[in-house]
Amino acid sequence: MEEKTITRKMWFILVLFGLIGQIAWAVENMYFNLFVYNTIAKSTSTVTLMVQLSGITATIVTLFAGIFSDKIGNRRHFISIGYIIWGLIIASFAFISTKNTMATFNIEDTAKAVSITCTIVIIMDCVMTLFGSTANDASFNAWVTDNTDTSNRGKVEGILSIMPLFALLIVAGGFGILVDAIGYSGMFIALGVLVALSGVAGLFTIKDSPTLTKSNNVFYKDLIYGFKPSVIKENINFYITLIAMVIYSTACQIFMPYLIIYLQEYLHFSVIEYSIVLGSVILLGAAAVVFITRASDKFRKDKMAYIFTGVFAIGLIAIYFVKFESKTANLICLGVFGLIMIIGYISLLSLLGALVRDYTPEKNAGKLQGIRMIFYVLIPMFVGPAIGQALNESQGITYVDPDTGALANVPAPAIFLVAGIIALLVFIPLIFLTKRIDKESKQIIEEPQKQ
Repeated sequence: MEEKTITRKMWFILVLFGLIGQIAWAVENMYFNLFVYNTIAKSTSTVTLMVQLSGITATIVTLFAGIFSDKIGNRRHFISIGYIIWGLIIASFAFISTKNTMATFNIEDTAKAVSITCTIVIIMDCVMTLFGSTANDASFNAWVTDNTDTSNRGKVEGILSIMPLFALLIVAGGFGILVDAIGYSGMFIALGVLVALSGVAGLFTIKDSPTLTKSNNVFYKDLIYGFKPSVIKENINFYITLIAMVIYSTACQIFMPYLIIYLQEYLHFSVIEYSIVLGSVILLGAAAVVFITRASDKFRKDKMAYIFTGVFAIGLIAIYFVKFESKTANLICLGVFGLIMIIGYISLLSLLGALVRDYTPEKNAGKLQGIRMIFYVLIPMFVGPAIGQALNESQGITYVDPDTGALANVPAPAIFLVAGIIALLVFIPLIFLTKRIDKESKQIIEEPQKQ
């Protein structure tokens, strides 16, 4: 089989759409949470519901969009047009506020206006996710699988896995400063224009793989394809890797939606303080991961994943203990433990992601994107925030909002401890996967000897 070469143009597409997509997701998954918490309602339960419904939407949409892109044999237009609409919807958030809700619906009751505004944000977040998942989760991810193979997926996945770090750096630090300068409305418009322009660029740069052809399969058969026992049995390594991914992603979603709120409200860091800490940690972590992921195409990815599962869990558990009276001590310790966590976080994501692509059957890449999303997004984004919210409520850490006088929830340190413990469960599917790979490798070696 001829190896697929990654050209400069393809690297441009991978970096552009990988980075812009992750920035948009970071804003939705993290900064929208801060936007709602700071400007509409200081309620972590609203954040939890928004994350859960977004995860459900993303999974359903990806399942259908992936199959449809297979059926018409086209990824490029789904990516490009999807990014354009995605950007326009992001920009529309500039006009959502309690004040505008009161004026539009002629409401004088502030509490009622806040409730309606929260509902509007959640609905619009789901609409935005619809187009984002179509463009990024279903089409772009299938396009990457179409245009790579086992000889270069580790390298490609390593680069793509660094994108969430840069997105986190830009969103957590830069967007906080940007909001201070131009406000939330200006920030949403700027981001929306950026995402839409990348979609326009895609119309002129993205080409589908020559191996991509139209699927003549019946739609409902494609829809249930990934759930069929015969398909699971035939691609068991793919599903075992997805089990590892769902555990990892669930651990991430226990703390990630509340991370900046935690830094802001529990550790009392200013925008500049948490921007400096996150920025330093992310840059150092990204530099370390570049070297780590280069080795993933030369060594066993499953065995490397053992190491970084431990690193990720240790970093999370260590962050739980960062609660000193001295802010300086908190800043330093968070930087050190955060670096350990980030290296584990991104390395494990890269390794598991590359394994998932390695075990994805190329001819059915599109129809399996929805299955991937069930394990990547649906289960983690429903279960993870629910665990996080339960921990936040059980700890009873609250304060009186000076703007409204209402009692506001504060994320609890326990979210990091529990996330670290759950992350350790990734070892279980890894053990099964390693045993299967060892057995398959042994069979390949013994087969020629029998002949």
